Amino acid sequence: MEYSTFGRHVAVDTWGVSFNMLNNAELLQSHMVEAAEACGATVLSVQAKQFEPQGATVLVLLSESHLSIHTYPEKGFAAIDCYTCGETVDPQAAIDYLVSVLKPDRTYAKKLVRGLGEMQVEEPAMKQPELV
Repeated sequence: MEYSTFGRHVAVDTWGVSFNMLNNAELLQSHMVEAAEACGATVLSVQAKQFEPQGATVLVLLSESHLSIHTYPEKGFAAIDCYTCGETVDPQAAIDYLVSVLKPDRTYAKKLVRGLGEMQVEEPAMKQPELV
């Protein structure tokens, strides 16, 4: 069987997110797993770290690759990225889900199309889906 090397990598910087949301690794972990499930990814494992005096990092290892967040609550900032291999799981759906939960004032995003030769950089269409 021939496997495709095609993948999409969406990275977003969010600004203006509440301190309490960004300083709660346990809550972020829950939302990250929900985001992975919302995009149809298969969660293999989750690592979360609460930093002192503030900040959190959560990494969700996916069968299709990964979803991560690194937070700076004192700045209202979170760096989020999701990379998925193949065509069946769309990383943009996970990003959209997280943005809808975090409710930032501003977002800046890029999408890399990878695994087809030279990487392509695109502007992703950001949307905020309804939470279920």
